[in-house]
Amino acid sequence: MGIGERLKEARLEQDLSLESLQETTKIQKRYLEAIEQENFKILPGNFYARAFIKEYASAVGLDPNEILEEYKEDLPQSEDNSAAPYSHIQRSRKDERPSKTSSVFSIIPTVIVALLVVGIIFVIWFFYQGTMTEDSTEPVETQDDNEVIRDSDNGSQEEEQTDDGTGEGEGSTSQSENSDEQSDASDSEEPAPEFVVDEEGTGSSPESTVTLENASDNPSATIEVTGESWLEVENDAGESLHSGMVTAENSPVEVDLSETDRVWFSVGNAPALDITIDDVSLEYPVNPEEEVFQKIWVNINQTEE
Repeated sequence: MGIGERLKEARLEQDLSLESLQETTKIQKRYLEAIEQENFKILPGNFYARAFIKEYASAVGLDPNEILEEYKEDLPQSEDNSAAPYSHIQRSRKDERPSKTSSVFSIIPTVIVALLVVGIIFVIWFFYQGTMTEDSTEPVETQDDNEVIRDSDNGSQEEEQTDDGTGEGEGSTSQSENSDEQSDASDSEEPAPEFVVDEEGTGSSPESTVTLENASDNPSATIEVTGESWLEVENDAGESLHSGMVTAENSPVEVDLSETDRVWFSVGNAPALDITIDDVSLEYPVNPEEEVFQKIWVNINQTEE
């Protein structure tokens, strides 16, 4: 006898109909019929099959545990197993939810730190760009290449050079012209006359010889005194050009030397008498303070053309 027939026999012994058993157990009639027919596939699941059988057995006066033990081989066994994994899965899913939630919260500090680092880098870059912009926008004073500034202490003025770079402007041109003029003047200038001592006289009335280099074409002698002195002047031919006392009254004495190449002076009081030829003063070859009476030959060499 199967479990279904055993339960139905017990129901009939209790004189219970399926409808009254339905009201007692709250199990639908069609499920009660399926149990009596052992058609457990109609039941909503294996778990409910065992639960319905226990309820049915209790309602008809049988020991439900004993019935289940006795017919355990005929009952679906996977119901409890399937229920257990189902419950385990449910619990696992419930357990996983906090884990996911906790992992999400765990990365929040990392995200905040990353955002702070990015923000600091952006602030540094922003201020750096602002500094570079200010530096690039500052006006830079540039000196006009065409402008020349001269020292005001020297009374010079600022001038602008011409755009074509020629120059140095009018001032430069004038300087160039002046330089050319000076060069021409220096080229045209004749060397200045000067005395050269050829021989220094000796004795109580020394007779010396000097040469006037670079003499002019019409040399002349100017004799001046600070007191008085005897003076004789002769040309190279022995002709007298002057003879007599030179005093403050007749000083200065002018003597034309244009017709002679050599002239002779005899001075009685050298410290008081000065001789100048072509505006060049003749220094006595012998100290006039030591020898007041001196004779001097003067060779006149004109400038060679």
